[in-house]
Amino acid sequence: MAARIWCCGRGLGSKRRRRRGRSAYYCRAHRHCRHLFLDSFIRVFFFIHEGSEAWLKGMESFLPATGFLYWVGVGTVAYLALRISCFLFTAVRVWGLGNESGVGPRLGEWAVVTGSTDGIGKSYAEKLAERGMKIVLISRSQDKLNQVSSEIREKFKVETKTIAVDFTLEDIYDKIKTSLAGLEIGVLVNNVGMSYEYPEYFLDIPDLDNTIKKLISVNVLSVCKMTQLVLPGMVERSKGVILNISSATGRYPVPLLTIYSATKAFVDFFSQCLHEEYKSKGIFVQSVLPFFVATKLAKIRKPTLDKPSSENFVKCAIKTIGVQSRTSGYFIHYLMASVTSLLPSWLYFKIVMNVNKSFRARYFKKMKKN
Repeated sequence: MAARIWCCGRGLGSKRRRRRGRSAYYCRAHRHCRHLFLDSFIRVFFFIHEGSEAWLKGMESFLPATGFLYWVGVGTVAYLALRISCFLFTAVRVWGLGNESGVGPRLGEWAVVTGSTDGIGKSYAEKLAERGMKIVLISRSQDKLNQVSSEIREKFKVETKTIAVDFTLEDIYDKIKTSLAGLEIGVLVNNVGMSYEYPEYFLDIPDLDNTIKKLISVNVLSVCKMTQLVLPGMVERSKGVILNISSATGRYPVPLLTIYSATKAFVDFFSQCLHEEYKSKGIFVQSVLPFFVATKLAKIRKPTLDKPSSENFVKCAIKTIGVQSRTSGYFIHYLMASVTSLLPSWLYFKIVMNVNKSFRARYFKKMKKN
């Protein structure tokens, strides 16, 4: 109607024009306009129709994408459910049930523990003595060895033996071999280790050449050489346990503790490979990767929930022997490792760098005051 009224730029006309009858309403121009209107209407109809078809086709192509996203969601939920289930199962199996009864004199009369006068090493020595094993204590200070040896004999009523050596030296292993000769060794705990005085950039480490040599001798060479001395007897008897104390810094790279982190990664890889090589011969090799434990080496005096005492740590860790060949040793540390593994690497490195820079700054501030 609008096209009919305004097509010629005017209204329906005057009363006089309306009296002339119907023909006055539809001049040729009006008839032409009506055809144009009908043609436009048809074009609009088909345009809408074609647009509807295009929309429907778009929806058809969108539906498979929606279905794909649906299955991605289902897969993600299933994966997370599986991870949580495995996490809970591992927690119950390892820290709920454990394998405490599997460690003792049935593996061999003697247990050998390096770095055994303090911290984790001393706690392992006491825990193994509590289970009735005779203990060989190996450390640097003879005075400390005598003290710990006396404490273990009095408390647990087991025989002890001490070997005083400095693991920063390379010519000590003949002495150790002679002292261990003839002993039926069922458990070896490679615990001795050393770290930096404070977090530092690689090239700025004080006395860098000597530090490299010491860290490799103590953290790497000692593990290989002690294993070389003890493993043949275990293989001959087809039973034995080797516990290599690595670190969470061996599981995840830690900048500003570069050499230490790398040596502990070696211990972890060495342990995993050795376990696969000798498990068929009855030998269980375990890599222990704790986070912070309240020890002299870590410079932590007061234990907390996430930084347990060495006694509490070993009490938990010893349950994992025979169950996990690679363990955090402590349930809270297991949680921490699980969360850390979920972090993207860029975020992990950013956090670690900031934390170690803070420790470094605190160390220099303390040294400045002194």
